[in-house]
Amino acid sequence: MKKSGRARFFLALVIFSLTGQIAWVVENMYFNVFIYKMFNASASQISAMVSASAVAATVTTLLIGALSDKLGKRKLFICGGYILWGISILSFALIRLDLISALFPMAASAAAVCITLVIVMDCVMTFFGSSANDACFNAWLTDVTDDSDRGAAEGINAMMPLVAILAVFGGFMSFDLSKSESWTLIFLIIGGAVIVIGILGLFLISDPQITVSENRNYFGNIVYGFRPRVMKQNPKLYFCLIAFALFNISIQIFMPYLILYYTVSLKMDDYVLIMAPAIILAAVFTAFWGRIYDRIGFKKSVYPSLALLCAGYITLFFFRSTLPVFVGSLLMMCGYLSGMAVFGAAIRSNTPENRSGMFQGLRIVSQVLIPGVIGPGIGAMILKNAETVMGDDGTLSFVPNENIFLAALIAAAVLLVFLVPMFRSVRKTDNL
Repeated sequence: MKKSGRARFFLALVIFSLTGQIAWVVENMYFNVFIYKMFNASASQISAMVSASAVAATVTTLLIGALSDKLGKRKLFICGGYILWGISILSFALIRLDLISALFPMAASAAAVCITLVIVMDCVMTFFGSSANDACFNAWLTDVTDDSDRGAAEGINAMMPLVAILAVFGGFMSFDLSKSESWTLIFLIIGGAVIVIGILGLFLISDPQITVSENRNYFGNIVYGFRPRVMKQNPKLYFCLIAFALFNISIQIFMPYLILYYTVSLKMDDYVLIMAPAIILAAVFTAFWGRIYDRIGFKKSVYPSLALLCAGYITLFFFRSTLPVFVGSLLMMCGYLSGMAVFGAAIRSNTPENRSGMFQGLRIVSQVLIPGVIGPGIGAMILKNAETVMGDDGTLSFVPNENIFLAALIAAAVLLVFLVPMFRSVRKTDNL
């Protein structure tokens, strides 16, 4: 790749990955806060929203990933998807108690109607976001990288979720999230930014050369990755996908409740100032660890990532004061992001050539569907009998507690146990 082409690639990687992750942060973390603060949602309702979105993301990625392979196109889906994604985010500015009460005066509970609308529109938004980002942007990233630079590219891609958290937290730290007008402004800003990036992509992204077979059947492509013959031909890929699912189950046990844990349980109103240094350090570490992966491979790089993750869980479980929480959060974030980088790079390296779109659905199954259903469900079960607090409006809300980190630690331990036979079953000559 020429220097100009390489610079253009990394520019596209940074802005599309960052913008996409900012949108996902608003969905995966801020929507939870949105329905909690605006409509007094319960842990089970938050879990239902995350699970519904996970199913929508998986189905969408399977359908659109296979379609983009069939057509040999990525750019159209990426740019058009980002534009529609931004428009769908703008629609959340209309989900307010005053508007819904006026539209549905006979409803027993306007808050319940609002929660239902958020869950439905979350799935609509996920359709556009997963089409653009999960299916086609990630397939494009696989297409345009190889073993010489995949770890470095994935290190940048994997650090973006926490950079996005920093951008969102920092950008909106002065907003009063107990006021509906603050949420309206947040949705307008994020939706507008995603639309602008989608338009910019029309001039920045180039379609990679993809070999398109006229004999490929679209519906056959959708289920291609689930065929036993394909699994037998690509054992390393499926081992990585199973391990990735276990990794993300651990993350999803606590992640939907993380902001609420900081603000409601620990009463850290200034948690953004505490978390910002941890996020920056974790992002830098992940970019460095991606390059280490290129040199030492998956097997030698995954264990340190998991060790950091578990150390973070243990620290967050036992301590509640500011400094230990900062240390625990830093360790957890370093393990989380570097783990995403090494798993992501390993999956891309073992994805069959010219079929990356078909396999994005499988990646989402292990990254989103299975963890998105099981993880928040475990978290909700852990918090079922959690302490409650009375709000200003007289309603009760649950208080997340440190047990979510203990449950996440147990899930991570299961992953560590799985990795032992996984590496034994893969021949040493395979260099996993």
